[in-house]
Amino acid sequence: MLFEFGFYSSLLLIPFAHGIIYSILLLIKAYKTENKSNYWLSIFLFLCSLFIAPWMLGFAGWYDNQPYRDVLFYAPFQQLFFMGPVIYFYTQSLLNPSFKFSKKDVAHFLPGIFYLLLIGSFWMYDKFIFGSYYFYEDQTDKDFDSWYQYSGFASMTIYFVLSILYYNKYKKLIVQVTSNADTLLFRWIRNYLFAFLSMIGIRLTFTLLSFIFPQLDSYQGTWWFFLMFSLVLYYIAVTGYSNSVSSKISFRMSVFDKNPILLTDNFTSNKEGEAVIDIEHELIQPEISSEIESWKSKIEDILLTEKLYQNPELTLTDIAKKLNTNAAVISKAINQGFKMNFNDLINNYRVEAVKKMLEQGEQKKSTLLGIAFDCGFNSKATFNRAFKKNAGISPKDYSNTI
Repeated sequence: MLFEFGFYSSLLLIPFAHGIIYSILLLIKAYKTENKSNYWLSIFLFLCSLFIAPWMLGFAGWYDNQPYRDVLFYAPFQQLFFMGPVIYFYTQSLLNPSFKFSKKDVAHFLPGIFYLLLIGSFWMYDKFIFGSYYFYEDQTDKDFDSWYQYSGFASMTIYFVLSILYYNKYKKLIVQVTSNADTLLFRWIRNYLFAFLSMIGIRLTFTLLSFIFPQLDSYQGTWWFFLMFSLVLYYIAVTGYSNSVSSKISFRMSVFDKNPILLTDNFTSNKEGEAVIDIEHELIQPEISSEIESWKSKIEDILLTEKLYQNPELTLTDIAKKLNTNAAVISKAINQGFKMNFNDLINNYRVEAVKKMLEQGEQKKSTLLGIAFDCGFNSKATFNRAFKKNAGISPKDYSNTI
């Protein structure tokens, strides 16, 4: 196989090869762990690797030699219309273990499928009907047409926004239903979304700079864009493969749906096994109803008597099971009765427990962090943040005042 090793081709070959390798490794990891999100990330890395392939292979001599030139012409390496939807579904599958790709989701890939059919029709016409170059008479790859590049990156931008909206809804949900929200807010999600934005931003930056420096729009000048793109690809591949955090909270949610979020539950709500968690409209009421007051009292009693807050992974559903009701009722009671979300409520109980242990002199027998872990915290950062929010000073300063 022809490959002319040089400065330009060799530098792109490294991230291209690593992208393919990590794509395969993620497929294997997905199969072994049954984590569906790894399948989506594997596809994304594969698409990104294909994206830089024309520039890598072009500098390796493919555009100047047959049959390699025809391979680059008629093989649609740059699948821009697929990249956005794939990262969007990766976000959903990473945050929601019950996410399933449905038939209606296929619609997101129709532009990409149409482009594949379009390039396929060009190949069939040129190869079997015209017998020579007709659509490629100008000797330029259709992947580089302005309409395709601009609309492709516009598609990626739209799906980036959708991913952000989905993640923001998830953040609102997670503080309502878990007591360890900080660990489930996924630093990796923020990082890869920023990396995905960087891919879009680099394209926009080079497009704008090309008006000032026309040489950036040449084949050799554009190589620098692909080099920077490939560095972001390399980062996503390495860090994405090493990510081991996964959510255990199952729900149904859409960025287009204004209805309340449905959280999987073992008790009956609107549908069997589901509870409606209204993250947008469970507002603090000026007056607490007698029903809410009753539930508030029950929640306080069970938290204090059974010390449920000591469970670092306590969820809203756990409380609902204990009180033989559904998560929607408990969520509403906490929001309106305690005037805070579930995550803050449980952390407040944990902080109060830490204070009590400090007043009893437990810091002489154990470290401050050890006491925090005994009271249900599972992160030093979360403990410090929750304690300062509750007491107004850091745990260390509080300990010194006793």
